Formats: sequence, structure tokens, C-alpha cells
Amino acid sequence: MLEQLLIFTRGGLILWTCKELGNALKGSPIDTLIRSCLLEERSGAASYNYDAPGAAYTLKWTFHNDLGLVFVAVYQRILHLLYVDDLLAMVKREFSEIYDPKRTLYNDFDDVFQQLRKEAEARAEEMKKSKQVSQPISNNMGKKQGQVQKSGIQGGNKKKSSGESGNDGEDGENVKGRKIENGHTNGKNFAADRLPSMGNVNGKENVSSNNGAFDVNKLQKLRAKGSKKVDTVTNKSSKEEPKKKVTKKNRVWDDSPKESKLDFTDPVGENGDENMVVVAADEGESMMDKDEIVSSDSETEEEEDAGKDSKIETKKKGWFSSMFESIAGKANLEKADLEPALKALKDRLMTKNVAEEIAEKLCESVAASLEGKKLASFTRISSTVQAAMEGALVRILTPRRSIDILRDVHAAKEQRKPYVVVFVGVNGVGKSTNLAKVAYWLQQHDIKVMMAACDTFRSGAVEQLRTHARRLQIPIFEKGYEKDPAIVAKEAIQEATRNGSDVVLVDTAGRMQDNEPLMRALSKLIYLNSPDLVLFVGEALVGNDAVDQLMKFNQKLADLSPSPNPRLIDGILLTKFDTIDDKVGAALSMVYVSGAPVMFVGCGQSYTDLKKLNVKSIVKTLLK
Repeated sequence: MLEQLLIFTRGGLILWTCKELGNALKGSPIDTLIRSCLLEERSGAASYNYDAPGAAYTLKWTFHNDLGLVFVAVYQRILHLLYVDDLLAMVKREFSEIYDPKRTLYNDFDDVFQQLRKEAEARAEEMKKSKQVSQPISNNMGKKQGQVQKSGIQGGNKKKSSGESGNDGEDGENVKGRKIENGHTNGKNFAADRLPSMGNVNGKENVSSNNGAFDVNKLQKLRAKGSKKVDTVTNKSSKEEPKKKVTKKNRVWDDSPKESKLDFTDPVGENGDENMVVVAADEGESMMDKDEIVSSDSETEEEEDAGKDSKIETKKKGWFSSMFESIAGKANLEKADLEPALKALKDRLMTKNVAEEIAEKLCESVAASLEGKKLASFTRISSTVQAAMEGALVRILTPRRSIDILRDVHAAKEQRKPYVVVFVGVNGVGKSTNLAKVAYWLQQHDIKVMMAACDTFRSGAVEQLRTHARRLQIPIFEKGYEKDPAIVAKEAIQEATRNGSDVVLVDTAGRMQDNEPLMRALSKLIYLNSPDLVLFVGEALVGNDAVDQLMKFNQKLADLSPSPNPRLIDGILLTKFDTIDDKVGAALSMVYVSGAPVMFVGCGQSYTDLKKLNVKSIVKTLLK
């Protein structure tokens, strides 16, 4: 049974709900759908499953992009209702005819919905009956064909006579009759494919014929693909030009004079206090506090690409038709119109190191948001698709919660407890180095920082963190190696509370996402100490592996935690961002998979090389 059907605008205004279906939904499936699916550009999916205590719902939806309406149906997952898609399509068609942007109440739509619901349920029942009837019919047809084939073989083995010639004639007539029967059935199937929504009278025949028919649309698509491939081959052979060899640009360093000394391992006394040097005077201001200026080069390149796309479209369509469409505007965008531009965008995202699965889901979501929308005058489809994709990328990369750590640190300070940050990640991504960068940035804002050496697994990890602490004049809490990192972190937090430290930065051992013993130890550390922030440190160099790392880290933290509400990854720190040129797709992949924002970006080797993620710059780089 249908639990709820809801119609609301993209702005969140509820226009109509079915009063007869006013069942109290357990949990908040609609809010969860909007928050975790529609707002995160996952609307290209067919359905969404929501689990609540004592209930499991399936949600299906459709859009009216021209009017900005969303239609959502909720039903129990165990029921497998067949008529929901058909009902949503009929409700969308009927409601769009009476929709008025100035109206907010549609009580008169109740009777219309009841009629539509009865029609959809009746069609679903007919489909069930026709499927049951079609199975024995197909079996009987198979038996009859087998009998005819046997009789033909027997007739061929007998001697020729006048009776045999008559039998042969009868067999020929039977074969002709069979061909005619097959021709009629194929014709019905083709008509059913051409007209999928027929009336109640022909419903049974159409459904039964569809079961055994081939898909004509797939055949047409294959033919179209074959013709496209031939065209592309001829074009490539006719217009082959020597490609210029792509050379990597030399690294341009800033104009600061070279440091005369690169070895900072100064000889110190036993206390470690004699030859300390304050780094703040040498390194300068952290890049976290500087505003990044986005160059306009990407905009000019976008305009050039748009010009190229328009030339390709004019070649395909012809000058007059493309000019007429650009002036008059296309009636409604269809999926076939969007496919070429979306395929080009998908390829472009994949070349920028975006995971293939994520690029495909993004294109499906953009197609769902544009399908049925009217194209404005003097606009091209490619520019419309690009603008929709740009808006989707900005929504994904823009944090949906506050990532102001300084404010959170002061709030924890008022409660007289330290703000705890745990750095997690795989091996060799730069957790200790970027922990020191974050400590340097916090130190510049007059915040007392303490480091906790909880990497008791890797050789040299404690000494590495001790060197950073000595350079930055920051206290460090350490217990050596082969200790329980969860206990070390707990004692470090207690020590910071006694000493009045504002922030505790916890360094953990690098671990692969499939290493269950180390993941269990990490889950224990997070569960025992309840940190304020769990930062995943990941390389900007990875592509598809970023998705696997984050998904498995979150999955292991959830599975191995004894708490019913486990802590997952809160934020992302991207390292080695200065080595990837324009391959910035890892940032998009990580945010899309986890929903956690990118809070820091490491872009060099010195303590000042830490900055915020510039969303506009990343989006322009992805789309250029």
C-alpha cells in the first residue's frame, strides 16, 4: 500500500499531500531524501531506500523541471508496488495543468488523485494477470512448433507419392501460416514498442506481446551508434593533423631568496632547550589566512570551448535550423538532446581524475534536472548543460555546515576543555607533516597547541613529530612505541586539560583501509576519546582509489565501533595539491562519496603551505 504522496516546489513549499494516505511515517524519509539525495546531485538514481526503526521505505520521485516541482511517493519496501512510476507520471501530467505559482492550496486535486490511483492499480492488476496467462501460452506454442518440425522430418523420409505431395503442400501451408502468425505477432510487438501507453482494451495483448519481443529501440540505437562510428572514422581520416607534443611547464618558484641552511637538525642539549629557533619569524603568514585570487584564464578557455561546440552543432544540424532554434528556443529538452553534451562533460571530468562512477552519476543527475525544461532563446544546449553541471559541482563542494575551526576552538575553551583533532589516513600521505602545518596556523592565532604522538607502530614516527614540536616550540606528549594508541591519546587529553592547552592534535599510524586489526585500533581510539574533529588525510594524486579509501574507512569505523551511533569522518585534508596541475578530480570524488567537506589543502613542504579549498577555482578547472 502507498504510504504517502507529496508534491512540493524546489524551494521547499509543500503544495499538496494525500489526506487519505495520512499515515504517520516512521522517521523522516522525505527530509533524508532531500538532504542526502536531491541536494547531493544523486537524483539520477531510480529509487532511494530509507531504513527506520520498525519500518523500511522505498521512495521514488520525478521532476517537472519547467515548473520547478518535485513529486515523491513513499511505500513499504516489502510490497514492491508496480504502479508507482505510472502513478507519478499521471499525477505529474494532471497537476501541471492546474498548477498556478500564485496558489498554495490544491484541495480540489484529491478527487483527481483518487481516480488516477484507481487507474494505476487497475493497470498493475492487468499486467500481473497477463504475465500469468502469457507463460502457459508460450509453452504451448513451443510444443506446437516442435510437433510441426517432427512431422516435417517424417514426411521427408517417406517415399514420393501423390499422398506425399499433398502432405508436402499441407506442410508448406502450415509453414506459411506460421510465418504469417509470426508476422502478426511481430507487428503487434512493434506497435506495442512504438505505443507503450495504450488503453485498457488492448492492455492485455500489448503486455503479452512485449514479453517475447525484442527491443526495437535498442536496435535503432545500435544502428545509430554504428553510423556515428563510421562518420567519426571518415572525419578522422580526412582531417588528421599532426598533434603537438604536450610538454610539462617548468616549476616557477616564488622570488624569495634561497635558504642558506636546509638541515634543521641543530645540536641540542639534553633538555632540548638550548638552540631552539622560533619559526614564525622565518616562515611568515600561513596561506590559510590569505585570499586566493582566481585568474580569468579559465573563463576565456570556456568561451573558446563553447565556440567549438557551437561550430560542431552547426555542422551537424545545418545553419538555418540551428539559427532558428537559437532564436525561437527549443520547446522542451529531451534526453536525446542532452546526451552528446553530457558525454563530452563526462569525458572531461574523467580526464581531470574524477572517478568514472561519480562522473556518470553526476551526468545522470544533471540530465534529470534538465529533462523537460524549456531552452531559452539565444542559448545552446551545450552551454545550458555546462551551466547546470557548474551549479551541481558548486553545490557538492560547498560545505553544508560550518568549518570554522577557530570558532569551535574558542567555544571549547569557554567550556574549559581542549579541542581534539584526530588525523587518520593511509600510509605515506603526509599526516605528520600536515599536522605540523595545522599546528603552525593555530599558533599564529594565539592558540596553545599540544601534539600527541599516537603513532606507536611505524619506526621513527615519534622522532619525526618530536622534531616538528621542537621547531615550532610546541609541547608533545609521547609514550614511545608498542603502546595502545587509544590510551596514549586519552592520557594526552588529560595532560592538555591540566596544562591549559587549547587544542590537542593526535597523530595516528597510517593504515590501509583493508587492514582490520589497525582499523579496529583506530575505531577504539575514536570511541574512547570522542574527538571534536576526525580529519581524513588523503592525497590529491589518487583517482578511483580515493572512493575506495573513504568508503571503506567510513564503513570500518561504523562496523567496528561498539557505539550505536559511531563517529565517522568529519572533514578532509588534501595533500600534495601542488603536484597535480589540473587533475583536481580527487577533491570532487572524496566529497561526493563521504559528504565531508575539504577543510585544508596542503600545497608545499613548508609550514605555511596550507590553504583553504577555493570552490570556484576547482569547478572552473574541472570544466575547462
